[in-house]
Amino acid sequence: MNRHIYVDIGNSNTKWKIKDSYFQESTANFSIENLPTSSKIWVSNVTSSIFDDIPNVMVFEAQKQYKSLVSSYNEPNLLGSDRWFAMIAAYEYSVGNSFILVDIGTAVTIDVVNKRGQHEGGLIFPGIKKIRETFQFPVTREFKNINSFAQSTENAWSLGTMNLVVNLIDTKVQECKQKFSNLKVFLTGGGYLEIKNFLNFHHEYHRNLVLDGLEFHVDNMR
Repeated sequence: MNRHIYVDIGNSNTKWKIKDSYFQESTANFSIENLPTSSKIWVSNVTSSIFDDIPNVMVFEAQKQYKSLVSSYNEPNLLGSDRWFAMIAAYEYSVGNSFILVDIGTAVTIDVVNKRGQHEGGLIFPGIKKIRETFQFPVTREFKNINSFAQSTENAWSLGTMNLVVNLIDTKVQECKQKFSNLKVFLTGGGYLEIKNFLNFHHEYHRNLVLDGLEFHVDNMR
């Protein structure tokens, strides 16, 4: 029997961790009841799915505090659990430095934490896929430089939407670099691969920050 399984149920994809191995499936096809037998399944869930009647399943909401990391929300449970657990992982990996965390998924979230562990707040905006769904223009990914103008509607839409996401992330990172010394920049989320070649700042990419943070949280409970 596996002792613990950690599960991150997102809007588009669900990931889970067993020991040191990570797995992924679309949320539409995922069923928590199909996971291997385990003494405990620990879950971060941002969907409407309810698991009250499943034995050994513990679903966590965001909390006010983890060690010296303190949420800025007056009602901490209203912060998405995925954001909270990703922040916990970034907090552990930042080793006492301030950090900005960018999760690039169905939505893009940005959260900022100072070196004292105080969460200074965040932003949420649509990911590039959602933005592109607002108009039925064709999309191309055959460009290497987004600092240019396009000569076709297809390229204009593709470059324009890519610029929206990349430039907003870059602007917030640069603002935080001016405000905080020794700032660490963490990126996560499935949309990272599409935009990574256009980013203009040093960063660390961690594919599974939510799962890592969930595990840190559970370990800290013991």
